[in-house]
Amino acid sequence: PPKNNANYAWLQHMISKLSQNGKMACILANGSLDSSGVEHTIRTQMVEADLVDCIISLPSNLFYTVAIPCSIWIINRKKKQKGYTLFIDARNIGKMVTKTLREFSKTDIHKIADCYHNYLNNLDYKDEIDFCKKASIEDIKSNNYALTPGTYIEVEKENFNIEDKQK
Repeated sequence: PPKNNANYAWLQHMISKLSQNGKMACILANGSLDSSGVEHTIRTQMVEADLVDCIISLPSNLFYTVAIPCSIWIINRKKKQKGYTLFIDARNIGKMVTKTLREFSKTDIHKIADCYHNYLNNLDYKDEIDFCKKASIEDIKSNNYALTPGTYIEVEKENFNIEDKQK
């Protein structure tokens, strides 16, 4: 990993400590999802090794000391959904409780957790517009190994009239 950014050094260190059945979650800045250079090479190897179980994009202002949006990487050496990665976009979930802090309700947390558990256990999992998508390694490969959920999750198309926008 590059010396000027510890994201991938941290990921590699944590992966090296996992047992053959190990699973971990790591929170990183969103820039790590689609970085270039050596980080791209490492990310490619992680995807090809089928280690990336799930990526969850979080909204900004979710942590007291960090205002930028982050992502949770779930890495699993013994994935149940081999050859696939789940992408969850939770950037529009939660509500601002102060000018600088967003909180998730219990309902918000359950929505994310239930989606992941349903995906893992093949229980009524369905891709959901603006929220989640199960993508194959081939899908990820065709997108240059980017792990940004917005690359895979279908967004609802807004119907608007161009004349209304110009007013």
